[in-house]
Amino acid sequence: MKIGAALIALLSSAASGADAFGVPSTRAFATRSAAARSSLGMSTAEKADDKTEEKEEAKGKKAGKDAPPTHIGWNSHQPVAEVPETLVREGESGPDGNNPMRQKFEKMCRDAQISITKAIEEIDGKGKFQEDAWVRANGGGGMSRVLADGDVFEKAGVNLSVVYGSMPQEALQAATERGVDRAKGMAPGERVPFFACGLSSVMHPKNPHCPTMHFNYRYFETDGGVWWFGGGTDITPSYINEDDMKHFHGTYKEVCDRHDPEYYKEFKAWADRYFVITHRNETRGLGGIFFDDQNDRDADTIFKFSEDALNSVVKAYGPIIEKHKDDEFTQKEKEWQLIRRGRYVEFNLVYDRGTVFGLKTGGRIESILMSLPETARWEYDNRPEEGSREAEFLDACTHAREWV
Repeated sequence: MKIGAALIALLSSAASGADAFGVPSTRAFATRSAAARSSLGMSTAEKADDKTEEKEEAKGKKAGKDAPPTHIGWNSHQPVAEVPETLVREGESGPDGNNPMRQKFEKMCRDAQISITKAIEEIDGKGKFQEDAWVRANGGGGMSRVLADGDVFEKAGVNLSVVYGSMPQEALQAATERGVDRAKGMAPGERVPFFACGLSSVMHPKNPHCPTMHFNYRYFETDGGVWWFGGGTDITPSYINEDDMKHFHGTYKEVCDRHDPEYYKEFKAWADRYFVITHRNETRGLGGIFFDDQNDRDADTIFKFSEDALNSVVKAYGPIIEKHKDDEFTQKEKEWQLIRRGRYVEFNLVYDRGTVFGLKTGGRIESILMSLPETARWEYDNRPEEGSREAEFLDACTHAREWV
């Protein structure tokens, strides 16, 4: 069935209150715990000094008169035939920030968008990506590339976005890891001007033995002086294939190990926590890596990890599609794939941070909803037969597994 507008409206409205199942990472939790212990050990004089500093900080920074509104408008984008060399403005009229990193991250995303869509077209053999480009008067813009009705892919999209906007502090908090202060440096209650650049993608193959794949890599700055990286790549099959999962997770373990031997364990566990459909108590798929609020080392170091992970998408995913794109399948298997796509829709519209962020800031709606499949299925009280491959998959969605 085509996904109805009523369902989109219902679930996206629920998204406004979602906390995205944001369980703090081990490092973030440890940092906050240490801070709490340190606070308990302060002297009375130190506490008095601290309160004085808090009062001074409470004044904070105000959003500039030229800061964008909190909702930049669904129709504020202007289509263009040619995209400027960069969508990052040099700007004195917007958030002050690390402009070299802004442009560096945008270039990385542009290059990856070109290479990934080229590889997917080669795998599909028939489908071609249609590109739409747009800009906004206050700066920023984006490029969406979408392939539809190919031989292999029902729908595949890769979107680049550069955004200058503002968010209420409570909305910014809802779109982040619980307990992380992204409004630091701003006056209490003051909206937070921000810069964001990211590349996101979802690919929905036709064959139920070919998994759906999603990735998103992003960089943020706020007017209060806070910056961070986030992202990840994850896979959502309809059936378990141990070799495929070893290949996918193994590829990203190699990526992580090149940068930090603790990354894969931490980011794999983070993905298992993040991609949970809380109202069903099951994961969307079989995970991958996920990270957010990364600013615990210098920006160039985290950039190199993000670049390596993004440039490993085709290596991790391409061979799995090549292997299964011509597999035979039954009508029952196709119906199960569509049921799992329904679960995909539920997660994306209720819990996904990117969706919440886009809806709250007035992002380009076609780009925000690009992640949804063209077809999905909801059956009343569907329960896989015990011992079936469908039941085995559902067990893996309720009990996280280690694949490598």
